[in-house]
Amino acid sequence: MKICIYGAGAIGGYMAVMLKRGGADVSLIARGAHLQAIRDKGLALRLKDEEFVERLPATSDPNDLGPQDYVVVALKAHQAWEVAEHMTPLLGEQTSVVTAQNGVPWWYFHGLGPDYEGMRLNSVDPQDRQWNAIGPERVIGATVYPAAEIAEPGVIKHIYGDQFGLGEPDRSESERVRNLATALEAGGLRPRLYDDIRNDIWLKLWGNLCFNPISALTGATLDIVATDEGTRGLARNMMLEAQAIGEHFGASFRVDVERRINGAAGVGAHRTSMLQDVDKGRPIELDALLTSVQEMGRLAKIDTPFIDSVLALAQQMGRVKGLYPVFPESVTGQNA
Repeated sequence: MKICIYGAGAIGGYMAVMLKRGGADVSLIARGAHLQAIRDKGLALRLKDEEFVERLPATSDPNDLGPQDYVVVALKAHQAWEVAEHMTPLLGEQTSVVTAQNGVPWWYFHGLGPDYEGMRLNSVDPQDRQWNAIGPERVIGATVYPAAEIAEPGVIKHIYGDQFGLGEPDRSESERVRNLATALEAGGLRPRLYDDIRNDIWLKLWGNLCFNPISALTGATLDIVATDEGTRGLARNMMLEAQAIGEHFGASFRVDVERRINGAAGVGAHRTSMLQDVDKGRPIELDALLTSVQEMGRLAKIDTPFIDSVLALAQQMGRVKGLYPVFPESVTGQNA
């Protein structure tokens, strides 16, 4: 089984080493000092008290690798949009593309039913770039729960977690999903197959859409955001708005709002990914986590005053710091 990890960062690198150890034929798309280190020394994974090093084909040019059985896109949503056409040399007739991003995926309405046929989300896929270059029929939906970091070029440090959610956009059972799950299990990872992967996407997004921007705006860690009376209340109201939107489009939520917030509080003094991006001067992943939910609310004719307010503040903060908009102004006017 040939699997290309497009984006050998923290999560992509973790998956690559584990899949390779399980016997998969794994290659990497990477860049910069990280790519050079992988070529020189192999890709190292620090896992608890052990360190594994795997020699893997690594390149910045997909033409070097050719068509794959699976391409795992382990980039942030705006980065995945940017490289959609660059990915095409990896795509053969039977290639499946695993979207391992946070937030609402660009293919969300594909396979959801005849009422939604042809609907698109401009906030995460302006000009239908991924829809046209990749094609929604290739997609396997995914949710990613491990945490990892690049300790230094060529070295991934695993922090916690080994679970991945998988599912077909059309909610069917498929051999390609089962085969991918088998490869993940062989590498010591824990895949969970869902009848409707959107339910798990919403469960993870439910926290990200409020905790990330609130923490980025305030500088507060997750435990504070989830327990302070004011920010907890704001997060709850954003989540209730999002739940109404998700349920309008057929999603179900297997836990209630209070349990979801309490779970976040139990994580402790965690700096959310958006807060880390602000601290490091990196573009913020706002459109996939929040603008998309606002857009879906507009489609559903559901008012979202709390989401609208936090999104406006986060967008303005991002512009002032030069971290937003992610998409070029010429491509989408909504973020101008």
